[in-house]
Amino acid sequence: MRRKKTGVAIVAALGCAALAAGCGGGSSSSSSASSSANWATATSAAAGGGMAALVKAAEKEGQLNVITLPSNWANYGAIMTDFSKKYHIHITDANPEGSSGQEITAVEQLKGQSRAPDVVDVGPSFAVEGADDHLWAPYKVATWADIPANAKDPNGDWYADYGGYVAIGYDAAKVKPAPTSFASLTNPAYRNMIGLNNSPTTAGAAFAAVFAAALANGGSFGNIEPGVKYFAHLKAIGNFVPTAIGGPTTVQNGTTPILIWWDYLLESEVKPVVPDLKIVIPSDATYASYYDQAISATAPDPAAARLWEEYLYSTTGQNLWLEGYTRPIELATLVADGTVNQAALAALPPAPSGTLTFPSSAQAAAAENVVTQNWPTQVGG
Repeated sequence: MRRKKTGVAIVAALGCAALAAGCGGGSSSSSSASSSANWATATSAAAGGGMAALVKAAEKEGQLNVITLPSNWANYGAIMTDFSKKYHIHITDANPEGSSGQEITAVEQLKGQSRAPDVVDVGPSFAVEGADDHLWAPYKVATWADIPANAKDPNGDWYADYGGYVAIGYDAAKVKPAPTSFASLTNPAYRNMIGLNNSPTTAGAAFAAVFAAALANGGSFGNIEPGVKYFAHLKAIGNFVPTAIGGPTTVQNGTTPILIWWDYLLESEVKPVVPDLKIVIPSDATYASYYDQAISATAPDPAAARLWEEYLYSTTGQNLWLEGYTRPIELATLVADGTVNQAALAALPPAPSGTLTFPSSAQAAAAENVVTQNWPTQVGG
């Protein structure tokens, strides 16, 4: 699957602590299950009468519209199945292979229709864009106070969910010597081997790869141009294959036995079909990012939308994301509380040491402009 989630990193550190409260358990602080609650405007479960009231209203709606959630992306298949089973709510997943931009378009164009998205999972720049355009409904999940301030909109419009690191995946049976860094990928031994999941002008993971390459080549969050030049050089020496849309099949068949992608997608999507796949976070650049959750301000199923968010930020939801090889926003608290799935935690690719830093919104926007303008002329594909 090649979900073209575009966007860049929010200012947040992977593994920040947040309380992982159970959804539908002791977190219900009110016995009021008022059917008159307006869940379209409720900014928390308590504001609508409590968790029991939210569950009752959501089950009455019986429907949830999500969008661009491939079943093998971040374990969303299991997440959707478990949510539906737990609450008897049918989920319609529109355009599973779509992009963050298409999610926003759907929210805007389908407004007022029963099939409009209730919730979105978008790249950070699109979360901010939607908030600026008043597309999101402010809502604070039960764990809100413990989600880091720099990982959420203070108004409750959006909040980080899961993330990972830009990594190099390679088929060890075909690739010799083993690559360890962006610098090492210039080795002539890798001729016609290196791919991205798509163009960085449309795909978030590819854009992140360019940002990581910039950091490895004298660039910065304020200067992504060295990353574009790096890939132009890789193309010029014959190592980068810009016309290939990289994924499990291209690694498996040798079109791009080296793929730069998110670590959790290399682990969950490529490794199952390429047994000899090895995954390494480049030694010369560490770049990480979250995606973000938001509820549509015009959601046709507002209670189900809010219950979905409560579920995702419960211990169950967070561990299910973890089982998809992602790093959920509440991971540190799961570890501290002893509620983490230890086997899933052990399966994660090792995280780099040190404190992570991220581009500001202004730097991210400027970087996207540079890539959009310069990639087609300097790299193409």
